[in-house]
Amino acid sequence: MTEPPQLILGLDPGTAVTGWGVIEHRGDKSRLVAHGTIVTSAREPAHERLQQIYHGILDVIDEYQPAAAAIEELFGGVNIKTALAVGQARGVIVLACAERGIITADYTPLRIKQAVVGYGRASKVQVQQMVKVLLALPKVPTPDHAADALGVAICHAHSVKVGKLIKAGSE
Repeated sequence: MTEPPQLILGLDPGTAVTGWGVIEHRGDKSRLVAHGTIVTSAREPAHERLQQIYHGILDVIDEYQPAAAAIEELFGGVNIKTALAVGQARGVIVLACAERGIITADYTPLRIKQAVVGYGRASKVQVQQMVKVLLALPKVPTPDHAADALGVAICHAHSVKVGKLIKAGSE
């Protein structure tokens, strides 16, 4: 019996640009459903930018009805002001998913690179090229933040598969 397809929403949070990508995953195959970005202006107050991100994510969820969402975690090496702002964006993203009853999973950049490229120190370009290959696309998806979000979704698909294999092997 083949498993039903699962729609996965991948998210690359940011206050200026939040990338999103939806893939359909079944068995060993993933295909692109849609991708895009939510862009806010630095001229707007922080609370308005967060509200735009929140409503933008709700719109994506309502349109595509994903079964799961995967969010990239913050990485070290960013300044504290940036970390706080991205943390706030992540918070409204998690809230939007919770509003719609979608369980979220968090993945570090290292884990995403390992799942997509097979190497945790892969470059951003290498990840984007593998997203193109794994989704059988004619070119790398743009903009970059959307391509990154698709990588997060692919990471989740691979992580869920590995989890199922481990569970099956222990039974």
